[in-house]
Amino acid sequence: MEEETNRTDKKLLGKGLKQMGICLVLMFIGPTLFYLALSNDDKPLYIPLFILSIILCIGAVVMLFIGLNTIGDSMFKKKK
Repeated sequence: MEEETNRTDKKLLGKGLKQMGICLVLMFIGPTLFYLALSNDDKPLYIPLFILSIILCIGAVVMLFIGLNTIGDSMFKKKK
C-alpha cells in the first residue's frame, strides 16, 4: 500500500504569502487615507478620498481571508 503524506505546496504557500503582503500594505494605506480624509473635510477631494479609503480597508480584509485560505490549502490539502 502506498502511504500518502501531506507535504506543503511551496508554490501555493508563496502565493499565499504574497497575498498576505498585499494585505499588510492595504492595512496601512487604508486607515491612513481614512484619517487624512476625515481630518481634511473642507477640501474638495474629501468624498473621493473617503470612498477610496473605505474600499482599501475592505480590500485588506478580503485579502486577509484569501491569503489565509491559500496558506491553509497549501498545508492541509491532500494531493491527488
